[in-house]
Amino acid sequence: MKPKMMPFKSLITLSMLALSQFAVADEASLKKAVEAAYPKFKVQSVVKTPYAGLYEVFMGGQIIYTDEKLTFLIAEGRLVDPKSKKDVTGERLEELTKIDFNSLPLEKAIKVVKGNGSRKLVVFSDVDCPYCKQLERKELSNISDVTIYTFLYPIDQLHPDAANKSKTIWCASNRTKAWNDWIINNQLPSSAGNCEVPLEQVGELARKIGVTSTPTLIFSDGRRVMGAQPYKEIEKYLQSATKK
Repeated sequence: MKPKMMPFKSLITLSMLALSQFAVADEASLKKAVEAAYPKFKVQSVVKTPYAGLYEVFMGGQIIYTDEKLTFLIAEGRLVDPKSKKDVTGERLEELTKIDFNSLPLEKAIKVVKGNGSRKLVVFSDVDCPYCKQLERKELSNISDVTIYTFLYPIDQLHPDAANKSKTIWCASNRTKAWNDWIINNQLPSSAGNCEVPLEQVGELARKIGVTSTPTLIFSDGRRVMGAQPYKEIEKYLQSATKK
């Protein structure tokens, strides 16, 4: 009796399945190899790119590239598609570092409403960070119709007195006014700063979602941007987030 031949379509399906399982196994073994080489970091994902056998490894809040045998690492580099001129690394980082905006504990932030406040923006800010002051004075001052939630995130290694100033601002009778007076005019309130201040909780939140510097901006669609971005760029992000 002549054995039945498997349909060509089924052979293709099985071949694709085998390739898929091989790829998954390959990525899993590469993940183990990277974590063995860098035990202080947790690898969050490994994905093979369509570019010259490169693998994208997302760890420590950044993307690095390597081959399947971990014979080299490309760190702090940008992968750009030569045809579309698209910044592949930038787009992937934006996607991989998105935040669930609705899960953020906004009650632990200083709330400033500008105009009708219809759009939402979160900022992690250090009271003594010069770039945070630049962001407030030169960029956010040009934007309206937004509610800004500022998480006070003092970085002690850089600004030893920032935590004390943060407590003074948070414990003021009107912390919104106190924040604006300080960040715009360098005027601290006269409060003693002895109320319950959520600096530890904000610090834990920052570590959890990978905020490592100030200012860090998070938009309502979950995208994050670091640094004192020009107000026109911030406006573009706000408009884009509102459409989604």
